[in-house]
Amino acid sequence: MHERERIGRAGIGRQGSEGDSLAALRRRVEEIQHAGTPAAGAARGHMALGAPLDGALGGGLALGALHEVFACDKGNGAAALGFALALAAGTRRPVVWVRQDLAALEGGDLYGPGCAAFGLDPARLIVVQGADATDTLAAAEEALRHAVLGLVVVEPWGMPARLDLTATRRLALRAERSGVPALLLRSAAEPVPSAAATRWLASAAPSGAAGAPAFCLGPPAFALELARNRAGPTGRWIVEWNAHARRFAPAPRRPAAAPPVHRPAASQGPARADGPAPVVVGSFERRAG
Repeated sequence: MHERERIGRAGIGRQGSEGDSLAALRRRVEEIQHAGTPAAGAARGHMALGAPLDGALGGGLALGALHEVFACDKGNGAAALGFALALAAGTRRPVVWVRQDLAALEGGDLYGPGCAAFGLDPARLIVVQGADATDTLAAAEEALRHAVLGLVVVEPWGMPARLDLTATRRLALRAERSGVPALLLRSAAEPVPSAAATRWLASAAPSGAAGAPAFCLGPPAFALELARNRAGPTGRWIVEWNAHARRFAPAPRRPAAAPPVHRPAASQGPARADGPAPVVVGSFERRAG
């Protein structure tokens, strides 16, 4: 297999192999360090996501902190995973992605050529599989010890009791010590109290190539809500992912489709009571009320 299509992989189980697998993960990270990738140390800073988001984040996603992304509903697990892929592609350093086995079984495996098309070089990606939430969190904590990494994605499945407020505090502390950002990917879970610095809600948005017919596929598009931001405001955006620039950009406004001649326009129908309308504040949105 071509080097750029290879994804490093390590498995972690509960039947006597956990110690060996964690040791293998340490060796793999050490190989990356010896290959000449500069260590990040405990330096603080931000990972730029793109102008629409960076304003609310004070320059980008904070390094050395824990972040989390949830799917807005059960049908948007792919959107949450796509957001995680975008963050992984946004760093030029190696990325460790720790997945519980059920996450791969339910949501599908990571595909090397697909990662490359998204802007993430598979040669920089180390995938670790955990048998359950306990092993997944243990591997994530081990990975967060290594300052050479650009991101650690932690992907448990469902709502495991093991992933409580104390567990997220441990991840946040590990991230703070190494300066490496951690992302909790919760595709099949509901938001609960955690130590995360930011909480994102992701769903898919309409996409289309500029000037192309409506049925043509365009860049990946997301409806993102920053539901929690300990360092600043929250907001809502419709953005597209640019795999070449590895940044989010505002999605262009597309004209609404004209209603069929035998149907009234939406504005002519009865008013909907969906709650307060969003109020645009600068480059992001907040709900009034």
